[in-house]
Amino acid sequence: MNSETKPKVIVIVGPTASGKTALSIELAKKIDGEIVSCDSMQIYKDMNIGSAKPTIEEMQGIKHYLIDEVEPTQRFSVAEYKKRAEQAIEEIIKKGKVPIVIGGTGLYANSLIYGIEYNEIKFDENYRNELMKKAETEEGLKSLYKEAKKIDPIAIEKISNNDKKRIIRILEIYNSTGKTKTEQEIESRKKETKYDYKVFAINIERAILYERINKRVDIMIEQGLIDEVKFILNKYNEFPTAMQAIGYKEIVDFLNGNITKEEAIEKIKQETRRYAKRQITWFKRIENIIWLNGLDRIQNNIDIILEEIDWEKY
Repeated sequence: MNSETKPKVIVIVGPTASGKTALSIELAKKIDGEIVSCDSMQIYKDMNIGSAKPTIEEMQGIKHYLIDEVEPTQRFSVAEYKKRAEQAIEEIIKKGKVPIVIGGTGLYANSLIYGIEYNEIKFDENYRNELMKKAETEEGLKSLYKEAKKIDPIAIEKISNNDKKRIIRILEIYNSTGKTKTEQEIESRKKETKYDYKVFAINIERAILYERINKRVDIMIEQGLIDEVKFILNKYNEFPTAMQAIGYKEIVDFLNGNITKEEAIEKIKQETRRYAKRQITWFKRIENIIWLNGLDRIQNNIDIILEEIDWEKY
């Protein structure tokens, strides 16, 4: 099946706070589309403010998929994301609508656009618990990061040195399979993808992006991020896996008395800026990506997208 006969799927990626949500909703209204989230945090229930989940009002009646799918205590794999995302894309196409994949999680985006098959790996629970315990201290996490760097230097350069979840995953994959995460991804790329993915990325001047991130964090605090974290901690008996995410772990530290509220807010801003930088680096590696100016009018970017996908042929 060549790209002319495959169904088209629009993918819009970009760093956090770059304007993806507003663009995707306006585009969906214009072309009768529906949105498939490509965000590793918005997949979780109850994590609304810290994940910048679009509100019902912001969605403007556009159906969204893969938001509020699982509880924060559940582990959610890339393999599971790919399966559910492709089911959502198929459902949208059957309705005669246009699928628009939108988000900032590069690993999720790659699983779709490159057709990467992530086989479900059976992890050693004892080994995982060992790693989790070691990662509780700063020194322990530092040594795990060094170990992961030796094993898979390509995968490690995409994550920060305090990203417990992803550092542990690199070590777990190697321990369970004898292959690195990078080797697995290379081996699992299919020869052909099911859909014709047209990938767009929002580019925005770094200084302006960082200003937006700082402002967004302040707004999250005003909207009640601290109360949201308290609610999640009270609702779930076990400490939720998803609470390791930026914006949540810092508030947990504050609530545990390890840092002040001001320190937590500043740390969230700093970690989010670092994350945005890594996102941009990731998206630059995507082949045939089309860059959009995040400071341009939304309509101008919609026009570019429609021209690139040859909308008149639809």
